[in-house]
Parts: sequence; structure tokens; C-alpha cells
Amino acid sequence: MISFPKKIQIETSILCNSHCVFCPHNELQRGPKQMEEWVWKKIIDESRGRGIIYRPFLINEPFVDLKLPDVLEYIKKDNTAKIELNSNGHFSLKADLKRIVSAGIDWIRFSIDGFTEETFKKSGRGGKFDTIIKNVHAFIDERNRQKSECYIEVRMIDINVTEEEKAEFIEYWNKYADKGTVTQLYSWPWSGQTTHHPAPCPKVADEMFFLTDGSAVLCCWDAFGKGVIGNVKDLSIEEIWSGEPMQQYKKWLAKGERDKIELCSRCDAYKTYDFSDWKGY
Repeated sequence: MISFPKKIQIETSILCNSHCVFCPHNELQRGPKQMEEWVWKKIIDESRGRGIIYRPFLINEPFVDLKLPDVLEYIKKDNTAKIELNSNGHFSLKADLKRIVSAGIDWIRFSIDGFTEETFKKSGRGGKFDTIIKNVHAFIDERNRQKSECYIEVRMIDINVTEEEKAEFIEYWNKYADKGTVTQLYSWPWSGQTTHHPAPCPKVADEMFFLTDGSAVLCCWDAFGKGVIGNVKDLSIEEIWSGEPMQQYKKWLAKGERDKIELCSRCDAYKTYDFSDWKGY
């Protein structure tokens, strides 16, 4: 079992400008809307110098959070740190792309479900198609202008309405981004699921996730805060990571006993994963 997480995801905000039909963000009632500055700084300060991969987003669109450049620059004061972002490409009009790129993002994934506007509208992902395409190209252009090494992936979810556009999508975005790809849609726990898949969960092996109120939760798919393992306002990252709640959850999950954990009792993640060589945490 590793002594400290290798990846840390920080929900700096719960704001999003899309209303994707498959996302539980539409049902969120928790708060606060913004993580306090001292909280996200505490998380970053306590994990410096460890080669952490930071993901400053969770159930939100990172480019809507206008303090994103500040967060990125604060993370990159540590020269061992890496930054990874996911975005729907529907930026705030006030988003400072120049600062965001220059801060030193290492990887970014843009999700655009459709090669044409018609398909995009049918996919159920919110936002204005033309605006999103322009935004993604603007980010790519800024990356190129700055000669940044940020790796850019543009992906589309593999669903019925996008089936006929896969090849065109990949071919087009391979010309401009580093990779155009098609990915699978995953099911969020407690968002329509009624049972669980009785298997271990690799997600808890080396990753940690923080909600806007400072709560650390088991999983990035824990939209409703059902698997809280501590709060960074009261405890250090190390105390939460090695604490009794986390250790107990890992013991159950190592054996595939998801039914013993409220969050995981309605989760079928990794149902196609081969656990024949599973060695635990």
C-alpha cells in the first residue's frame, strides 16, 4: 500500500455551463460553490515535492472558474508537479487562455460528442457547438504559439448517435490536436444504478479527491459525497490517507466487497476489467 497518493483531484468550484443529460451535476444540491483559497492552497502545500499529478476540477467545468490561472500557477511552483485537465470546451468569456497555457498544463482532454452540430445536439451534451469548436482551436493555437508541451486530446463518447461519425472525428482532430479519440460512457454511482459489480476498485489505489467543502471522498465519481473519508480542513492529507475510514474501505474493496460501502454498493465500474492478476493495494 503506497504511503501517499500519486494523483490529487481538487474541486475548486462546482460551477458548470453545460447540462449534459448523463451528468449528475444537474442534481447537485451540495455546496459551497467555490472552495476557499486557504483550503486548495493547503492541499497543494501538503503535497509539494512528491511528483503529484494534480487535477484541479471534479464535478465542474474548470474553465468557468476564473481563479483557475491562480490555482495552476500555484501548483507549478513545485517543479515536480504535473497538471491534467478535462474540459467541455465551453469556456467562460473571461477565461484567460494565455495565462492558463503559460501556467504549464501537461495534459488536457476536450470532450465534444459529435463531429457535426446535428449529432452534437442529439448527444445530450450541453453548449453551443460552433463556440466549442472555436474555443478548442483557440486553445490549440495558443499552445502552439507559446510552444507549450501540453498534450491535447479531443475525444467523443461512443454512443448510438455518434457511431457514424467516429472516423471523421478522429481524422479531423488528429490534424490539429495530439490525438482524436473515442471513449466509453461510464455510469455514475447513485445516478440510476441499482446494484454493484462485485470486484475490486483500482481507483482507490493511489488517487485522492477533494470536494469544495474540503471533504475527501473515495472516488471522482462520488458526486453526492457518499464516501467521505475525512476533511482537509481538520486533518492533513497524510492523516486522511492513512486513517481508519480509508484503510477499512480499501480492505473491503481489495476483496471486491463493494456492497459494504454505501457509495460503491451502486457502482459497476471496471466491470470489463481483468482482475486475474490482481494483487491488491
